[in-house]
Amino acid sequence: MDLAIVITYTIALIFIFLYSLAQLNLLFAYLKSKKKAQENGPVFDLSKTEETPYITVQLPVYNELYVMERLLDNISLLDYPNDKLEIQVLDDSTDESVNTTLSKIEDLKAKGLNIVHIHRTNRAGFKAGALKEGLCKAKGEFIAIFDADFLPKPDWLKQTVPHFKNPKIGVVQTRWGHINRNYSVLTKIQAFALDFHFTMEQVGRNIKKHFINFNGTAGIWRKSCILDAGNWQGDTLTEDLDLSYRAQLKNWEFKYLEQVETPAELPVVISAARSQQFRWNKGAAENFKKIFKSVIANKDLSFSTKVHSFFHLLNSSMFLLVLFVAIMSVPILYIKNNNPMFSWYFNVIGFFALSTVIFFTCYWVTYKEIHGSGAKNFLSYIKMFFTFFSVAMGFSVHNSVAVLEGHLGKRSEFVRTPKFNMKNLGDTWKDNKYINKNLSTNTFVEAFLMCYFAFALYSGYHLQDFGLAIFHSMLFFGFAFVFFKSILSKV
Repeated sequence: MDLAIVITYTIALIFIFLYSLAQLNLLFAYLKSKKKAQENGPVFDLSKTEETPYITVQLPVYNELYVMERLLDNISLLDYPNDKLEIQVLDDSTDESVNTTLSKIEDLKAKGLNIVHIHRTNRAGFKAGALKEGLCKAKGEFIAIFDADFLPKPDWLKQTVPHFKNPKIGVVQTRWGHINRNYSVLTKIQAFALDFHFTMEQVGRNIKKHFINFNGTAGIWRKSCILDAGNWQGDTLTEDLDLSYRAQLKNWEFKYLEQVETPAELPVVISAARSQQFRWNKGAAENFKKIFKSVIANKDLSFSTKVHSFFHLLNSSMFLLVLFVAIMSVPILYIKNNNPMFSWYFNVIGFFALSTVIFFTCYWVTYKEIHGSGAKNFLSYIKMFFTFFSVAMGFSVHNSVAVLEGHLGKRSEFVRTPKFNMKNLGDTWKDNKYINKNLSTNTFVEAFLMCYFAFALYSGYHLQDFGLAIFHSMLFFGFAFVFFKSILSKV
């Protein structure tokens, strides 16, 4: 039994290490991109009417009572010729927001805005179905998409549309910003993770011509690219990742604009963060199952692109390995102290601590890019790094369930993340009608693991072996944070 635990534990550590090497490779690509000026390629001159394409802006929404007015007011400010712009509100709502949205749309129409309300009552295909239906009626050659919590700046179209003069470009994606980053520890953690993805990962993959993904919002598609790739499909929970890979397999190019920030609101209550994380992680696993064979079979793709696609699509599956390593670390602690024959082994696996060093370095480069360098920011970064990874491990049960469901093919409904319209640090979310009031079964598992890692800390003290003390402390804090946040959000 001890040998079986040691072998499987080692395999998990090796896989995590390989994933960290893939991230390190993206870091090198990112740093290289900063050393040379990026070529934009040909661009439309939007000062010329004949070069200004017709744009359709799609706003897929579902029961967004709190943010619809803010969204529509913001979109109405987009600076683009009125005769070359249409706005589609793709409304699948089933509550009173349908009427308030329609009333707001009528007001904007009266002011001269070209905006239409497309209301479905069946939600077939969920968000993908709404986008597909809107596409059938869209007049635009290019399709910009914004979720209800996004607030593009007035010049957003003028910063993105010109890049489509290159006929090979199928998508232009912008970087997400966060209007409520400092609202709470939970929002800071989410911003920290998203900043890493939108800075190092997206830039690194894009500069190396690896597959990247449209992020579901704050981006713009060439309509012909969507159709050529097989249109929107609702058979996974991340239709954006699915269409992105299908488009790139058809040799369409993606353009990522790190310098163009599109502000958005982060979930402020843990149940909302849970639903978002579940959808993203399950969807990634579903897409691995659906798409990766096509990636491997494509003879035009380089080996490195296939490797990065493998780790990209299996990104969420890391939670399974993290959870396994965490749980097995306690038996490993006892094996280490009760079996002298394995002493050499524990000296060897210390090498895999290098994974943590790599992650620490990669995230620091991202953090420094956004917040600046200096001793004060570095100390703030250290605190945020350990807080983030602790809470990420606390989410590992919830996210592992999502990943397993994705790989096993279990279907589930597309659960939209409730929006809150949080403008100030003092704003409250407690009256939001869309919050899930039920405790997940996973919450009780998280409570058990909080106690389990309290026992792990006791075991280390009892055995006078503190090699895993920091790891177990992070796990205890992470599961405690997620458990108590989940309980208190119901009060």
